[in-house]
Amino acid sequence: MPVVMIIYYIISAFIAGLLIWNFIREKEDRQKMLLYLIVITPIILRLFRIR
Repeated sequence: MPVVMIIYYIISAFIAGLLIWNFIREKEDRQKMLLYLIVITPIILRLFRIR
């Protein structure tokens, strides 16, 4: 696996971690929680290599 792909997956995992952390911290606004889920879905699919 090329170094660029490894860096790409590390950055994607980091962004996914931040989004999950914000999703867990968000308690009051359901609309923001839904937006976090919509944004994180393609990142999770990329990390698990699902098309």
